[in-house]
Amino acid sequence: MRLWHEDLLSNLPRQQLLGQHRECAALRGNGWGKPHATINYIFDYSPYKLFQYHMLVITEMEERGYHPDTLWKNANYRGKNCLPFHDLQPLQRTHPIYPEHNDAYLSECIQNLKTKGIFL
Repeated sequence: MRLWHEDLLSNLPRQQLLGQHRECAALRGNGWGKPHATINYIFDYSPYKLFQYHMLVITEMEERGYHPDTLWKNANYRGKNCLPFHDLQPLQRTHPIYPEHNDAYLSECIQNLKTKGIFL
């Protein structure tokens, strides 16, 4: 499980973009707070940051003609099998959304994609 550097989203192949949507949905739902070495840093922040990141993914999907469920555009929504957050407080968006998504992380993501045969 990985959140790709947000600057790569517009260049991700279909499979990685749609996979990112599934991972965001899982993390926003019952996956919230469940440890995973690659993404543990997201739990140090408000779930609203994950919502902001997921919205970048959804926007890219829509620009490519996909139709993700519009329920995900509600910051409190956590999927069909999870109770919603109550009054999740909005945060001003930063760039990058997660400070861990720095230049070194961007390079790491690019290298990871290369191992998958994806050259951006």
